[in-house]
Amino acid sequence: MTVRTRFAPSPTGYLHIGGARTALFNFLFARHHGGKYLLRIEDTDRARSTPEAVRQIIESLEWLGLSPDEPPVMQTAREARHAEVARELLAQGKAYSCYTTPEELAEMRETAMKEGRPPRYDGRWRDRDPAEAPAGVKPVIRIKAPREGETVIHDLVQGEVRVQNSELDDMVILRSDGTPTYLHAVVVDDHDMDITHVIRGDDHLTNTFRQAMIYDAMGWARPHFAHIPLIHGADGAKLSKRHGAVGALEFRDQGFLPEAVCNYLLRLGWGHGDEEFVPRERAIELFDLKDVGRAASRMDYAKLTHLNAQYLRQMDPDALAHRVLEILAKRPSIGFGTEGAERVQLLVPDIMPRARTLNEAADMAAFAVANIPLPFEPKAEALLTPEARERLKDLAVFLTDAPWERADLDKWLRDYADVKGVKLGAIAQPLRAALTGSTQSPPIDAVLFALGRGEAVSRMLAAAGE
Repeated sequence: MTVRTRFAPSPTGYLHIGGARTALFNFLFARHHGGKYLLRIEDTDRARSTPEAVRQIIESLEWLGLSPDEPPVMQTAREARHAEVARELLAQGKAYSCYTTPEELAEMRETAMKEGRPPRYDGRWRDRDPAEAPAGVKPVIRIKAPREGETVIHDLVQGEVRVQNSELDDMVILRSDGTPTYLHAVVVDDHDMDITHVIRGDDHLTNTFRQAMIYDAMGWARPHFAHIPLIHGADGAKLSKRHGAVGALEFRDQGFLPEAVCNYLLRLGWGHGDEEFVPRERAIELFDLKDVGRAASRMDYAKLTHLNAQYLRQMDPDALAHRVLEILAKRPSIGFGTEGAERVQLLVPDIMPRARTLNEAADMAAFAVANIPLPFEPKAEALLTPEARERLKDLAVFLTDAPWERADLDKWLRDYADVKGVKLGAIAQPLRAALTGSTQSPPIDAVLFALGRGEAVSRMLAAAGE
């Protein structure tokens, strides 16, 4: 058997981080077994589905490195096939035409609620002659649910789950306008796409019992089901924007690496010993559904940020410089050429141990591509006292003849402090402010070396008022 999994989002909004984890688990399971990972866009909710959401989902998956092995399948493009199966069930007597009016359904629901029963269709047209149908009412097609016994799902995560068939109703599979319902379309699509494993959130578990009716009625083998627990916020509530970023591309825009996001999502509900740092190839090697827990996971943004910092430190410096320059190029009022890009590349080795996200790395490097006069943060400007400005002028002359190698620069600054009889901090702090406009930066010798003699001296003199 060739394993075939699918990720099947509805394009009614952005790709939620929980959906991204579902896609990741489907991808890893397929890769682990040498199978195929597919994408189906479930756009049967035409009122809420949008082309922009479809584009955003595909873009999110591309960013995460989770693009499907085959072109995406649009569910609405298969409506004729969904209707064909519904009518086949009708012809076989496993489904029936239902002429119940909306008013009758509303009355049914109201009565059930008054009697403390779950609202459920009462099957009044299940065995009734269609010749008795009222004039002008277009029927829906309902499947005949089993009335006795129980339905059992052998779930690869949740274990054996059972429901009494008396709790199931005759659900609609084809609406009166000829369009399929979601639960019916999913089954037909999964069967036709040869899906062997349905890996999805456990909020779909109750749907599985209803979908099993269609598989069984058609004589189709059910796929293996695996319902994974949802992701909650730190407070245990359903993850929402009040907890922080929840859309996959939000994490991209905040400067997280897709490798780190996927690693973090993998460890939310799945584990292999004490391994926390699990790159993609290692994840493919290890992933198994038996290691997925049943309890809901809690999103920990601090832990994700810490993991992202680890990935940043392991990046190729040139690749990190390229990513930082891409971010800086998009910022308003920043324009730089080859010289500015070279400064950033020189700074990257000192930024890597300090930055936790790409955005933080870009913030640390932004001064290198800034133009004179620099914008000064209030704390930095406060360091530029009259005494400090005079010292900057003197230091600029002192450094004019200094060897411009990083190790030498550190030594020259220390020598200058000794000659002047002051602590190094009294020199370095105003110098940092003059060179970067901030009180925070990579080491001062790294800053000097990256800027180069000419630019560094010009910034020092500009800050001194020259």
